[in-house]
Amino acid sequence: MRKAALVLFIVAFVVFMLGCGSQSSVAPTTPNNPTPAGIPVSLTVTDTPATGVTVLFFQLSITGATLSPGSVSLYPGLLLQNAYPAIPVNVTQLQTDSAFLGSTNVPAGTYTGLSLTFSPNTQLTIFNGSGAAIGSCANNTVCQLTPNPSNLSLTFSTAPFPVTVASNSPLALQLDIHLNTVIQPDLSVNLGATNGVTISQLPPPPSGSTVTALGNLTGTIQTVNGMECETVTCASSDWLTLQTSDGRSFTIDVNSSTTYSYPSSVCPTSNFTCLATGQIVNVALSLQTDGTLLASQVNYVQPAGQTVVVGSIVSLTFPPTYPSGTAVMQLIPQQGPPPPSTASGLPALGQMVTVTVPLTGVTYAIDSGSFTLPNGLSFTQASNLMVGQEVSVVAVPESVATTSGPSSSTSIGGPVAATFTASSITLEPSQITGSVSGFTPINSSALIFTLSTYPNYFVPPSVTAGAPPIPAGINLTVQATSATTFTNLTPDNISGLAVGDVISIEGWLFPYAAVPQYCLAGWGCAPPGVIAAETVVGRPGATPLF
Repeated sequence: MRKAALVLFIVAFVVFMLGCGSQSSVAPTTPNNPTPAGIPVSLTVTDTPATGVTVLFFQLSITGATLSPGSVSLYPGLLLQNAYPAIPVNVTQLQTDSAFLGSTNVPAGTYTGLSLTFSPNTQLTIFNGSGAAIGSCANNTVCQLTPNPSNLSLTFSTAPFPVTVASNSPLALQLDIHLNTVIQPDLSVNLGATNGVTISQLPPPPSGSTVTALGNLTGTIQTVNGMECETVTCASSDWLTLQTSDGRSFTIDVNSSTTYSYPSSVCPTSNFTCLATGQIVNVALSLQTDGTLLASQVNYVQPAGQTVVVGSIVSLTFPPTYPSGTAVMQLIPQQGPPPPSTASGLPALGQMVTVTVPLTGVTYAIDSGSFTLPNGLSFTQASNLMVGQEVSVVAVPESVATTSGPSSSTSIGGPVAATFTASSITLEPSQITGSVSGFTPINSSALIFTLSTYPNYFVPPSVTAGAPPIPAGINLTVQATSATTFTNLTPDNISGLAVGDVISIEGWLFPYAAVPQYCLAGWGCAPPGVIAAETVVGRPGATPLF
């Protein structure tokens, strides 16, 4: 159930969509100046996370994108016309990932800039653990805001521009949303803040490769074509169509290099035959030289017909009778059922929901895909839950109910929009940003170090409600493996880390004890949990925590 990037329907706030008849173009609209042939140009998006406040959910929407031509003989490269519905993207799920936004063909030539327009509809959910109110958001509270961003139109005309689009050379650009810059101290949003939104050109494919890695896209499989993939070799005509939660449709090729990640309980073969209409999947995409999309990996998210919420645990309470009774966790949903979601009774993404977790009868699993977790980590019962985890929760049918007002059973405040009971819980990778801590030395041979989280992500799970919040700078043990990817470091491995470095980690979060208890008196207590790190991304230039 990999997000995707998200994932979420984190999908992608696709810009570059309107192809000229290529297999991977978006169906709903046609550009005002269609070109019968051209060179593929793509856009992805990533996130530089905030470091001063815990941003649990931040969704932007884009309404238009245009490449500016450097020659009067070229039409403007209309990539997304303003009449097209706004495309949402959940930026907070992109700390260590990128999301595919879209691709289209444009005429060969030089382009001097890119213009973007955003919708004023923005959603922001934060946890304020700063010790004081921030604007209207009280301390120790989850706040859901709908700020009206300023500077909804942006123009990029400096590096990497001008760019030249040439035959047989697909161009890939990437937007970076710097949350620490666009979110202001009073929790307003200024998209035009200096270096708040930046753009760069992705490097060309490595030598010998004919594809450019783009990012992830999550959606529902509409059709599957080409059962040739039942054998070892896939035919070039094998493809699937994927519909995102905002209604866009993509045709995506698969071939013999495509890998599949499915739970053995769903499909033990983990190959093309696992694909089925109605499934929700997250696809890692590449751009081929002919402009078509290729799936490098397909990750199973959920079957059709179930109410499934992927969210971040912000509060967890165990009953005084533990280990009997029920636990209560509160989630900020990052993904949810595809439209029409109103039928599920669930609220919009980013709004807090309360989940009842029976201490018996719930099934547990880990969505680790092809990544091999370190030994000794398990997720088999309620005691393995921990605040800060990202989980995928299947709701008991008919248990979803809307509500209003804050819950009385949690140590943090905030309006609760819905409640439901869990029938199964799957551990997903969390994305956490912090500083490399000197709590324990960096152990390069064992691939272990500690991370001090930014204030104030974690609220302690407790056997009773009302436990005090954890002070800023909680240390978590990070366990890497030989398969962990280190990027944006020098060198790109654990040796590139130093105490004080700001990094983002994507990995699975586990508590050390059944019901983890934290030491509030000082730094002498053992770290409360361990992160099995799949990805570590350096944040050079970011302000350290300490």
